[in-house]
Amino acid sequence: MKTEIKICGLKTAEAIEHAVALGASHTGFIFFPKSPRNIEPDDAGRLGDRVRGRAKIVAVTVDADNDDLDEIVSALRPDILQLHGSESPDRVLTVKALYGLPVMKALSVREASDLERIGPYVGIADRFLFDAKPPAGSELPGGNGVSFDWKLLDALDGSVDYMLSGGLNADNIGEALSLTGASAVDISSGVERAPGVKDLKLMDAFFEAVRRAEAQRPRSGSKT
Repeated sequence: MKTEIKICGLKTAEAIEHAVALGASHTGFIFFPKSPRNIEPDDAGRLGDRVRGRAKIVAVTVDADNDDLDEIVSALRPDILQLHGSESPDRVLTVKALYGLPVMKALSVREASDLERIGPYVGIADRFLFDAKPPAGSELPGGNGVSFDWKLLDALDGSVDYMLSGGLNADNIGEALSLTGASAVDISSGVERAPGVKDLKLMDAFFEAVRRAEAQRPRSGSKT
C-alpha cells in the first residue's frame, strides 16, 4: 500500500504541480498570517484548481472564526478542513455541520499523556494529524521542523486514523515509517530551502525516501 503524502504550505504553481506529479495524495494551503507559508484564499483557489481531482485539497486553519472559514471555503473549495489550533470537539462538530466537509484535527505531541487528548475527538474528527509541540518562543503551531518521539504512537489504538507530521525529511522518513507504520505523512519545512520556499529537489528526495521505505516493508503474510 502506498503511503499517502501531504505536501503542506504550498504557494506556487511550480511547487504544487511538482508535488502532484511526484504522487502527492494531498496538497495543503495554510491560512495563518503569522506563518511564512500563509496564502490568500483567492491565490490558494487558483492553485487548487490546477490539481483538483488529482489530489485532495486541504485548508489548514488555526482557530479560525466562521467569517474566515466562509471566505476560505468559498475561494478554495477544499476537500478537507484541517484544524491546527485549540479547537474543541464542539467546534469540530460545528465546523463539520457548517461546511459539510471532513475535518482533520491536529494535535501536538511531546509526551505520552498528550495522546490522551484524542479521546474526546474520537468519532468526531475524521482523521488526526500528530505534530510535534512547537519549541519555546515559536508562534507557529506547526511547520517548525521539529519532531517528537515516534515510539509514543505505540500506545495508540490501531483503529485511530492519522497523518504523521513534525520534522520529517528525506533523512528520517524511513525510520519514522518503520517505527510507526504510519500510512500517511505530512511535510512542509522538510522540503524547503527557506521558510515558505519549497525546493523541488528536496521534494524529489523525500518521495524517493518514502518509496524506498515502502519497498523494505515486509509483505503481507511474510515472516519477519
